[in-house]
Amino acid sequence: MDNRQEIINNHYNNYDEDSRLVKDHTHNLEFLITKNYIERYLKQGDKILEVGAGTGRYSLYYAKKGYDVTSIEYVKHNLDILKSKITDDMTIRAEEGDAVDLSRFNDNTFDMTLVLGPLYHLYNDVDIDKAISEAIRVTKKGGIIAIAYITSDGVFADWAVDHLIDGYPNDFDNNFKLIRYPESIFAPFYIDEFKQIMKKHNITFMHNIATDGIGPILSEKINSLSEEEFKVWVKYQLSVCEREDLQGYSCHMLYMCRK
Repeated sequence: MDNRQEIINNHYNNYDEDSRLVKDHTHNLEFLITKNYIERYLKQGDKILEVGAGTGRYSLYYAKKGYDVTSIEYVKHNLDILKSKITDDMTIRAEEGDAVDLSRFNDNTFDMTLVLGPLYHLYNDVDIDKAISEAIRVTKKGGIIAIAYITSDGVFADWAVDHLIDGYPNDFDNNFKLIRYPESIFAPFYIDEFKQIMKKHNITFMHNIATDGIGPILSEKINSLSEEEFKVWVKYQLSVCEREDLQGYSCHMLYMCRK
């Protein structure tokens, strides 16, 4: 087991990933905005690949809706939870695997490929490029690829301030960008940096979406909203999530493109 695999497995073996997207309004916002954009392009009969499926929040959701889903997950602990929730009425295959190697799949296999977690934990340019290339390769021509990434300033504002003395200066460069290395767990990007990475690939840009926006920074307030108030906040986030002037402090971004 290499260094990355050991560190990432240890992290998720001791973290409740299964409840992350539903445990409060702030985390649920990411799920709702992501789902909204995915469903703008899903068509009946589409085959979905989710790479880095975690415990299956998206994979199981779409399998329950009748889609043919294939799930790849890097962490066995997460994969076991995903498998335990599969029911007989679902068409879903769940396998252990790494985003940087999808060689088990032929070219042009899936109508939509979701990469909603792996780039959080890839620490060098070679692996990042390989994961993106593999996701594009296995997607059908004209199909949709959705790739989530996290932003350096969003992560800083959300949690790094609480650990500033512990993390500074080792976790940051001179511009306070979080440095990518396995021990830090998360591997962030600047938004323009990620756009430039994607320009190297043969895809057509569609959307770059702030899926939680300023929500994590205002988490205490947002989590205290009533259900009706939260619905208004979701509408607000949907209305502003592609505004570049408001994206910088979003923790989670979703880049969508067409092959």
